[in-house]
Amino acid sequence: MIFDQIGFSPTEILLPAKNVSRETWACEACDQYTSEPEYWEKANKTVGSNPSALRMILPECYLNEKEKRIPLIHQTMKDYLKQKILIPTIHHGFVLCERKIATGTRVGLIGAVDLEAYSFEKNSHSLIRPTEQTIASRLPARQEIREGAPVELSHIMILIDDPNHTVLEPLRSQKNKMTKLYDFDLMLNGGHLAGYEVSSNILLDHVSSSLEALCNQAGPNPLLFAVGDGNHSLATAKACWEKIRGGLRPDQRQNHPARYALAEIVNIHDEALLFEPIHRVLYGTSMDHLMKEWASYAKVHGMSLDHSGTGHSFRVISKKAEELISVLHPEGAIPCETLQKFLDDYILHHDEVKIDYIHGDQSLRSLASKQDTVGILLPEINKNSFFKDVQTLGVLPRKTFSMGEADEKRFYMEAKKI
Repeated sequence: MIFDQIGFSPTEILLPAKNVSRETWACEACDQYTSEPEYWEKANKTVGSNPSALRMILPECYLNEKEKRIPLIHQTMKDYLKQKILIPTIHHGFVLCERKIATGTRVGLIGAVDLEAYSFEKNSHSLIRPTEQTIASRLPARQEIREGAPVELSHIMILIDDPNHTVLEPLRSQKNKMTKLYDFDLMLNGGHLAGYEVSSNILLDHVSSSLEALCNQAGPNPLLFAVGDGNHSLATAKACWEKIRGGLRPDQRQNHPARYALAEIVNIHDEALLFEPIHRVLYGTSMDHLMKEWASYAKVHGMSLDHSGTGHSFRVISKKAEELISVLHPEGAIPCETLQKFLDDYILHHDEVKIDYIHGDQSLRSLASKQDTVGILLPEINKNSFFKDVQTLGVLPRKTFSMGEADEKRFYMEAKKI
């Protein structure tokens, strides 16, 4: 097995003890519902006094309370380990998980990402790369949590480009021969989650060889893993590892637990993985003013606008009208980049205009129906060219895509010692 060469390996995985309710243990990713504290209040009431992953995370809507909450998080982690609420369940392996959501059943494999094979630096050629820009200001609070934590939970989802379904689907076909670890409904409309132990030599060999084959097919400087969700959590793990790494001997660095971060890999071609563009809405402007400015910007930058549907095309929507706008000779490699370059310039010169990023066509249309508001619908994301786009651009423009709705994000279930 060559796990050390592909950046993703089996590891010891902790799960709640059998007497712990799974339904109240698993909880939503910390970076969801950041403007909706009522969601987290409902989650808190649902959990009650039961042991829960909720007690080991800091929902980002409570970042202003981090001085009070982080010490409690660290103490809870220690208590759960001491009281054997959280116990080693897989000693060297993966978890194959099935997540039933509105679009179907998404399949993933949970294991350890080698942080030595990951970089969030621009133009990196590492095996594991971010898909969007890493914002340094989002790391310190996460570092405070991780640096004092004996264990990590993970909402990181990493994409593989496997159109022939050679890695995860063969594993799934063998699930009846695996030990089932959990099978339950997630709280607050999260869907259903089932997990299976992947630890036999035959299955581990399959994971290793199939990922190696994908890597070999990817050509020079291969992008084997593209971080879809949780990039800032992975970047935090990397930053913490770099601090620890400097104080270790070379032999100590090889298997130090902080060198690895728990993550779930998912095939971008999984039919249940909803890959949606994130739309833009502008407040404090009109469609006429926006289009006039866009036409001027396009001319200065060697582009032009028409309604042909060629080039990079968008639907621009306001209370009075809806138009298909095409940018000919676009300056961006993908539509989102072309649009964002213009919008950044537009907002820079118009302080009165505010921008927001919206999921869902209907939500965008509803907002754009209001006075002095303009919505821009982006085209669908092409899964087949996604990895190529990431390699071409280094990282995609911010808020390019979403992997499903908030309820469909990865829930915290497994843990790993760090």
